[in-house]
Parts: sequence; C-alpha cells; structure tokens
Amino acid sequence: MRSVTYSMSVSLDGYIVGPDGGFDWTAPGDEVFRFWIDEIRDVGVHLLGRRLYETMLYWETADQDSTLDESELEWTALWKPLPKVVFSTTLSEVQGHARLASGGLAEEIERLRAEPGEGDIAIGGATLAAEAAASGLIDEYRAMVYPVLVGGGIPFFPRHERRVDLELVETRTFNSRVVYLRHRVARQS
Repeated sequence: MRSVTYSMSVSLDGYIVGPDGGFDWTAPGDEVFRFWIDEIRDVGVHLLGRRLYETMLYWETADQDSTLDESELEWTALWKPLPKVVFSTTLSEVQGHARLASGGLAEEIERLRAEPGEGDIAIGGATLAAEAAASGLIDEYRAMVYPVLVGGGIPFFPRHERRVDLELVETRTFNSRVVYLRHRVARQS
C-alpha cells in the first residue's frame, strides 16, 4: 500500500510561514535543494491545497527560464510531469499534470491507494495536512527544520486534541544548520 507523507519546511518554533505569510527563511541552499530533488523522485502523486498549488505553479513553466541552474532544471523536469491533485473550493481549472479533486480528501487518498502505481502519496500544505492528520491518514511526517523562530503563522503540525505516537526513522543535519527529521506514525496493533 502506498504511504501518505507530509513533508515541508518548518521553523524551529513550528511554522511553515511566518505571521506575515512570508517564508523567505526557507530558501534552500544547494545541499538542501539537492535533498528535495532526491525526495521528489519517490513521489507518485502530490496532493496540494490551493495556496501551495499557486506557489508551485512557477515550476510548470520554469524550464523556459534561461537563468535556471542545473539543479533547478532537474527539479523542474521531475516536478512538471508529476501527477498532482489540487483541493480548492475557489479554483475552476488547474494547469499541467494537475487535476482538481473530485471528492473529499479521505476519498481521494483511498482511491489513490487502491490504484496501481508506484511512489508515495505526498501531501503539501498545512491546511490539507491537518485534515489528513485529523482522519489518521498520514503515515510519515517529514520536517525540514530551519534554525529560525518566526513567532507565529501557519503551524506545521495540526492543532487537534489527539495524541499521535511517532517513531524516528531518519535524521540528517545539513551544513546550513537545517535539520531533516523523518518520523513514521506508530500504528497500534
């Protein structure tokens, strides 16, 4: 069965964007960007909320930008053909290899898990991830923790009155002082 993963950059105090909506502190250095490139290779389909979809639209045509370096071109070549499902109540159409979700999040994940296919089902966007977490649909949490305190904003972890036990699977510290933490949800038997 395909795993559902939630992977995003996060401040040390737990936010994916600051109180002003900014996330300039997440600009990856070469080493971290290389890691994201390697991680996206294991994704079979990406589920996105509207805001993240709109942020990532740049990469749908980025290969036309003559100023991109080799790593950015490699990311574009992997991201552009990746199937994407966008959850939005305001968008009427999407571009590239994206489609608007036809059902609720739980139904989409159930359908995607049942379909033949390789790679993880990745969730991007804290609001969408919070909904998946509330339904117990996330198998792994992957946090790229940046050494910055932003003081508020949109939290990485959903605020639910529900305990979720995690098992540490992997850690990695980058030269930029960014730390990658990968946790698997501990399933009760």
